[in-house]
Amino acid sequence: MKSFSHVEEPNLQDLDQGYHLKGKWNAKFFNNDNPLVLELGCGMGEYSVGLAEKTPEKNFLGIDIKGARMWQGANLALKKGLKNVGFLRIRIDWIEKCFAKNEVNEIWITFPDPQLKKRRGSKRLTHPNFLNKYANILKKDSQIHLKTDSQFLHGYTLGVVVGQQHILEDSTNDVYNSLVKREHMEIKTHYEKIFLSKGMPITYLRFRLK
Repeated sequence: MKSFSHVEEPNLQDLDQGYHLKGKWNAKFFNNDNPLVLELGCGMGEYSVGLAEKTPEKNFLGIDIKGARMWQGANLALKKGLKNVGFLRIRIDWIEKCFAKNEVNEIWITFPDPQLKKRRGSKRLTHPNFLNKYANILKKDSQIHLKTDSQFLHGYTLGVVVGQQHILEDSTNDVYNSLVKREHMEIKTHYEKIFLSKGMPITYLRFRLK
């Protein structure tokens, strides 16, 4: 991982002292001024790499704390010669230390741990505490996508979006049996393929923060 120029692994001390890429991802990391898209809890980075291939006019950054999984996506991006995708190994709750206000254009959350136990509810990546963090780095009217096999997390997130009066743009509890054709659904993660092989429906939700 340390040999990859497109991977960043800052520690908390680095971030607390003022992260050198905060507010400067496009200028110093991607060397362009294209829109910046984050994949949170990226795992093996399949969505980051897939989106980067399909939309070269945007920059993509996969974020996760698990380095062994992330290495696979980083290695794949390198083999494909993609210049518009990178990886950031941090805890998601450090995100405000890594990005400046209005620096991010879009967020994808793909198959995160639904944190089913009530006492771990604040760990859900669509919990209001996390949405507040995203609000501090997203540009106005930016989209947030949630793709998950968890009907529980889908329903929970719908409740948060409605309860906090965010702007719901799209929602389905079975994306592949929906009559509506949505962009980028054909990209499938390792875990999504496992869920589909078991006949589990995949949900999708898109919203904007108020």
